[in-house]
Amino acid sequence: MSTLSLLPLLPILGALVILLVPAAYSAAWRGIALGMTGVNLLVATTIFFTFHVGIGGYQMVANHAWVPAIGLNYHVGVDGLSVGLLLVGALVSFAATWVSSEIKSHERFFYVLLLVISGGVLGSLISLDLFFLYFFNELALVPTFLMIGIWGRGADRSAIAFQITLYLSLGALVALVGLIGLYALSGANTLDVVTLAAWLKTHPLPASTQTVLFGLLLFGFGTLVGLWPFHSWAPAGYAAAPTATAMMHAGILKKVGAFALLRAAFPLLPEGVAQWTRILAILCLGNILYCGWVAMRQRNLNLLFGNSSLAHMGFVFLGLASVSLIGITGAVLIMVAHALLASLEYALSGHIYRETGHLELDRMGGLMRRMPFIGAALVAAMLAGCGVPGFASFAGELAVMFGVWPTLPAFVVAAAFGGLLIGGIYMLRGIRQVAHGPDVGTTGGDVPCWTGRIPYLVLLVPLILFGVAPYVLVDRIRPSAALVVERALLKPSPAAPAAPAVAAAPAH
Repeated sequence: MSTLSLLPLLPILGALVILLVPAAYSAAWRGIALGMTGVNLLVATTIFFTFHVGIGGYQMVANHAWVPAIGLNYHVGVDGLSVGLLLVGALVSFAATWVSSEIKSHERFFYVLLLVISGGVLGSLISLDLFFLYFFNELALVPTFLMIGIWGRGADRSAIAFQITLYLSLGALVALVGLIGLYALSGANTLDVVTLAAWLKTHPLPASTQTVLFGLLLFGFGTLVGLWPFHSWAPAGYAAAPTATAMMHAGILKKVGAFALLRAAFPLLPEGVAQWTRILAILCLGNILYCGWVAMRQRNLNLLFGNSSLAHMGFVFLGLASVSLIGITGAVLIMVAHALLASLEYALSGHIYRETGHLELDRMGGLMRRMPFIGAALVAAMLAGCGVPGFASFAGELAVMFGVWPTLPAFVVAAAFGGLLIGGIYMLRGIRQVAHGPDVGTTGGDVPCWTGRIPYLVLLVPLILFGVAPYVLVDRIRPSAALVVERALLKPSPAAPAAPAVAAAPAH
């Protein structure tokens, strides 16, 4: 078994073990979940630091034929696009499990679902067969609907869970239609990205077909990310979700949709890229400007974070739309940074909610005096959210802006700069109101001991380290991003007169 396969396997095994542990030993459920996510964090850290920098291809590859008749393989590997996301995915899973002590009912079921989300996310990030990428992503999505409906906050949590289910199911269905179309029309008889890339280089699809397939993948996976105007499920969903669920979905699960576009759409459908990127650049301004403007009007901390998250994802789409090396490198860097940032924000808001019983900004104030650690971490997260130098998000946004400057229309660049200003306004206003405003008498205490601060620190420290030394990520991302750009801008060769062959990799 490859080391990469441990990443989805360990959480799934942990979930099965928890199901077998009797209720008389319920205290072990949390310990098992923490143990599995902790071991996974060690595995992901080892993979990250043993990854060979400067290589654009896949590493640690394992390829086993699963259903050879249809070219379906269990094919896994890691490259610069996924290695950083794997690390932060394991970090977020560990931190989310740690803060789940707030769950007091149906704990067994909660930890099982949380581990399934973790295994699904990490499995999708290592998959080099688009079938398994899609399967693992769906495996991670389904538990979020249940967790919001069962453990969510607010009287309308069932309606919100239904809304999220409707939006994300429709998005997943559209993406599935695109993948089926890619399989049926390519002639390669496989969804293995390595085989597909080689096949389509010499047997390109017609431009009109590529345009349709790219649009299906863009809007399908884009809905899972929260691309405007298919975004309204996200802020309310995160506000109603239990803390760990919001951390996992906003932190890492949402990134899988953008990652899937980098795996499936951009390198395989260059004619679709040419037709859709300008439209994508305009749509993502809805995330950057509209969602940023909505964030300025929020009076609930989680709704502020939810709309801010959508604005950040707008910069990810903007980097993809640039189809430039620095722009796509910046987009992946933002994905890694925002995974840490969003998870930290929802972990902090979860603590504040447990201590105060609300998240209304008008009823907060003086948090730094009453909760010095939580207040300081919240200030750091909000500064990272408005792109202050020293945080990883700054490096990613700067790279994206350099990438779009020579490639996209001037009004798009100007609007993106306006979005940065809007982000600074609502985050700095939040800092003033929550951390340094007048004390309005809200009760609540700080994290009592250093062990309780671990989940916040494992998210905050790498957010700062990757900001101070972004080359640690950039040197890994850049070679793989260069391959994506090269294939996205590729002028296909004339089709070779060869018959399609079923791509069944030999088991080894």
